[in-house]
Amino acid sequence: MSVIYGRAFAGLLFDMDGTLLSSVASAERCWSRWARDIGLDPTDVLAIMHGVRAVDTMRRLGVADPEGEAARLTAIEKEDVDGIVALPGAVAFTTALPANRWAIVTSAPRELAERRLAAAGLTPPAIFITAEDITHGKPAPDGYLLAAERLGVNPAACLVLEDAPAGIAAGQAAGAHVLVLTATHGTPLQTDCVTVPNYAALTPVVEAEGIRIQIG
Repeated sequence: MSVIYGRAFAGLLFDMDGTLLSSVASAERCWSRWARDIGLDPTDVLAIMHGVRAVDTMRRLGVADPEGEAARLTAIEKEDVDGIVALPGAVAFTTALPANRWAIVTSAPRELAERRLAAAGLTPPAIFITAEDITHGKPAPDGYLLAAERLGVNPAACLVLEDAPAGIAAGQAAGAHVLVLTATHGTPLQTDCVTVPNYAALTPVVEAEGIRIQIG
C-alpha cells in the first residue's frame, strides 16, 4: 500500500451526490420533468444543474420564483430515490472514520439529502451541512468553511472529497486539499487535483495527528 498524500488530515469533508453516492439518474429524471413542466429544454437545464444548490440554478435560469420552483423540484426529488446507491467502498470508508473527524457538505436540502443517504445505506455524520445552512452555495467556500469550523479544525488541514467543478472550486477556495471522485463522470474531468474512481482501493488510517489515506 502507498499513501496518497504525504500528510495526515485533521478532517475529511465530503460532498454527497457523485462523491458518496450516485444519484445522477434520479436527479436528471426529476430535473427533466421539472424543466418540461415549465417549458424549458431539459438538455439546457441538465448542463448547469450538477453540484450546486437548486435555488442557484433557478436564479441562473431566470425563473420568476426561484425559491418556489426550487421547493417544487425538491418535492419531486424526494419522491424519486430509485437507483440511488453508494459509491463502491463508501460505506466501509466512512464507517471507519471517527465521528469527530468528518462531515458532509451538500448542495441538497436536508430532507432530500437524508432520503438519498438512507436509500444508499449511508449514515450521516454529526456535522452535516446542507443547502439551508449557508447563504452562498458552491462554488463559494462557505459550506466547507462552516464544516471545518464545526469540527474545530483549520480548513487548510482538511481534505475535501468532491466530484463536480463547483465543489472542487469551493474546496480550493476554502484552502483545503481536494481529492476528486470520478465514478459518476461520463467523460474525463479536467482537474489538477488527485483523482480516484471510488473508495474500493482506499483505506483511512486514523493516527493521533489525523487521518492518512492509503491506496492499494
